[in-house]
Amino acid sequence: MNTVAASEEFIKNAGEMQQERCSSSDRPLDPGGLLTHDAERSAARLGCAAVDFPVAVVLPAGGSGERMGLPTPKQFCTILNRPLISYTIQAFERLSWIVTVVVVVATENHDLMLNIVRKFNHTKVKVVHGGTTRHRSIFNGLQAFSNTTDSLTPKPKVVIIHDAVRPFVEEDLLLKITLAAKEQGCSEFDFEFGTECLHLALQYCGTNAKLIEGPPTLWKVTYKRDLAAAEAIIKETLSMSACIIAGAEAEAVELAKTLQKNLNMMETDVISCAKENNTEYLSKTRNFIHISMSGSSFSGVPEMVKRFEDIGHARLYPLVVVWVQLNMTKQSVDSQKTDKLTAFLGLASEVKQGNVLLYGIEIDHSKVPEQWERSVERLTQITVALIRDRNAALTGQLLHA
Repeated sequence: MNTVAASEEFIKNAGEMQQERCSSSDRPLDPGGLLTHDAERSAARLGCAAVDFPVAVVLPAGGSGERMGLPTPKQFCTILNRPLISYTIQAFERLSWIVTVVVVVATENHDLMLNIVRKFNHTKVKVVHGGTTRHRSIFNGLQAFSNTTDSLTPKPKVVIIHDAVRPFVEEDLLLKITLAAKEQGCSEFDFEFGTECLHLALQYCGTNAKLIEGPPTLWKVTYKRDLAAAEAIIKETLSMSACIIAGAEAEAVELAKTLQKNLNMMETDVISCAKENNTEYLSKTRNFIHISMSGSSFSGVPEMVKRFEDIGHARLYPLVVVWVQLNMTKQSVDSQKTDKLTAFLGLASEVKQGNVLLYGIEIDHSKVPEQWERSVERLTQITVALIRDRNAALTGQLLHA
């Protein structure tokens, strides 16, 4: 007999979640498995070898999202040009021991969901049609495992039922509920205060269950304001690290080291331009600060973007490249400025098609220590703001520190 585990937060309401998100200790460390190497470390830490049986997920995603007050169902609303449902899928798909993710959608959204699966390269997903109610939709999702010969949907030992609009589910919780479901312990408390999916499983599936309390991060996107909150969490997590690429000139290297020191809220590496095509560095972060001397061309950016395309690094999340131009002499004439800005705008527009956000900052070198220190501090502040905000409208701008 298969076991159903309901991965649903059942104590905190949306208002309480809004307050708790303000605490850094409650912030999800890895929403949606943003970085591959982080997900791999988490898997090893959690001892996922303990899950030596097939596990599947059913994501009911057939709701109309009436409370959102938007024409688009909330599961298909976009955050950073990516539908919310894709973030939730990735939260499960990144775990090697989860073999299948069944997404249940309304018939009219079937093709839309298939397009999302293709665009974001979700490889473990099977899309099925929903029913007239949430429970019927879940039943349809479970039916995908009934007498199937499809290699994508092998019959699992444990099925996790999870809201499609709870994108920030963490690995440790999934491991806990999976192992608890396999063990099939049950208590009287669970019977009295369990979730609706749990009650159905107990009543009709002939199985036992155990209730695992969800963490504060397992909140549900219900209202329009929750989309903004989810976007803020994702942006914050994307801004945790940066790679500083410096030219060979001594001034560029010095600025890179000073900037690294100032960016103490981020994990930063400094590498030389000669290593900028190194896949290891390009794949470990989603923020790049490229420092070059005034007059240098922007040719390095298209090369970086090509490498991003080769490794699929920008498919799920937008990458940020901040191009810092260090001016050692007085500003160039207006005609040269216009030509440089035009070229930079064109390049930014081109690389944006590959989900890369290109910003420019000019900084004038000064031999006066106090003046130079102020300029570098402004450079730091602008750089942090660009990385954290990820505002596509500002791409192609040449700001001045």
